Amino acid sequence: MKKLSILLIVLVLGFTACKNEKKESNTDTNVEATTSEKFIIKPEATSVTWTAYKTTDKIGVGGEFTTINFEEQSGSTPQEALNTLSFSIPISSLFTNDPTNTRDGKIKTSFFGEMLDTDLLKGTITYEDASDIVVVALNMNGVTHNLPMDIIITDERRVSITGTMNLADWNALDALAALNKVCFDLHKGPDGVSKTWEDVAIEVNTFLRKS
Repeated sequence: MKKLSILLIVLVLGFTACKNEKKESNTDTNVEATTSEKFIIKPEATSVTWTAYKTTDKIGVGGEFTTINFEEQSGSTPQEALNTLSFSIPISSLFTNDPTNTRDGKIKTSFFGEMLDTDLLKGTITYEDASDIVVVALNMNGVTHNLPMDIIITDERRVSITGTMNLADWNALDALAALNKVCFDLHKGPDGVSKTWEDVAIEVNTFLRKS
């Protein structure tokens, strides 16, 4: 009877140890699966919109670039997927939905056409000390200047990057003056003053996929 009791104890202990070992093994597998998950940013899920301003009342004029080029980039976190991302934007993809079909041509010719490197805008996104700020090293008019931008990443993996560029930082005031010249009457307000502002608001939106 004593031997039977000892045997039962050994069997129970052995079964418990196997069960715990199996549970720990499953836990390790789950951790590995979680850490191997990747966030992917794709150009077709990314949009770039902008708002420029005219008249002394600072009326906004909105537009977008319908094409943004970059290679798909992934990372174990959304921040890693976005960090060091290099991109290029064709000027030819500028679109303002102007019903007169004249505004786009004026901006392409009289603004970007007055600059150096008139085909593409180029840049690289980097995180600033893992904060809610990214820095975009944007190349335009032969000048590369760092543009700090706010970034928000939601639980749904939607990303919004916003900031305001001052055209003077890219030596683009002569190009701005050329644009204001061809839009002189259109950029007049009630005070009769024609004005095109130096600051342009930029917004980038994208959606990070999981793999």
